Amino acid sequence: MTGLLIKPLTRLHPRAIDFIQLMRLDRPIGIYLLLWPTLCALWLAADGFPDPVLLAVFVAGVVLMRSAGCAINDFADRKVDGHVSRTRNRPLATGRVTARETLITFAILVALSASLLLLTNLLTFKLSLVAVALATVYPFCKRFTFYPQVVLGAAYSMAIPMAFAAQSGELPMALWILYIANLLWTVAYDTEYAMCDRPDDLLIGVKSTAILFGEADRLMVGLLQGLTLLCLLLVGSRFSLGLYYYLGMLAMLLSFAWQHWLIRAREPQACLAAFLSNHWSGMLLFAGLALHFHLG
Repeated sequence: MTGLLIKPLTRLHPRAIDFIQLMRLDRPIGIYLLLWPTLCALWLAADGFPDPVLLAVFVAGVVLMRSAGCAINDFADRKVDGHVSRTRNRPLATGRVTARETLITFAILVALSASLLLLTNLLTFKLSLVAVALATVYPFCKRFTFYPQVVLGAAYSMAIPMAFAAQSGELPMALWILYIANLLWTVAYDTEYAMCDRPDDLLIGVKSTAILFGEADRLMVGLLQGLTLLCLLLVGSRFSLGLYYYLGMLAMLLSFAWQHWLIRAREPQACLAAFLSNHWSGMLLFAGLALHFHLG
């Protein structure tokens, strides 16, 4: 499906593919990982029936902000991506896109995202400022701290309070349990992702939780996933969710077990496959939540 959308754009302009790859639109995994918790928050805030306009706003916002995040990430990593096997062919690393073009792309995407906020309210706008700040700072954190995954988790989870603010105009305390659950889950799957690059990152001095955890990486991923599920149990209790939601949680648990089988030898491609499978983890949870509201 992604290829069907990209080919016409490439014919339209010969450099289109460079900017598609800069924004990672050819690799939509990040969109999915941001989308599922956002949809969960909207469904919870609206008791299963979100405003169609807000639904469109948040789906579009997910695509735009994830694309903006990829652009600023590549700008931050422009001097190191060429030394990492997985990233050496990115457009900025190869010179197909300049640093100036990357920053312009980032600014345009953030501006487009900001325009969507005109369809929401002041509280959502205020929260969006925090979201943009976190998304901008995250790529630079890996130079200074072993916890860039935590900053990513905080950024990826900001759509949750924003969804509640836009849909209900309120920020109930229970939403922060979902926020913490998503932050923990993000740290877990981004640690799996960082495990792919650990040898290269050690050589070039880039920090990550995968390096911090060392030989305890699999244990820590499992612990983070377990805490994620515990928080999601609390979400189910606070929002009085039923059987379908807990079946979705069970499916998520099974997907986590599959990931642990994949990363058992810490082989980079297997760790990447484990990371990618988190799309299904999030989708299964959202499916259970949606079924609770519509069939439960």
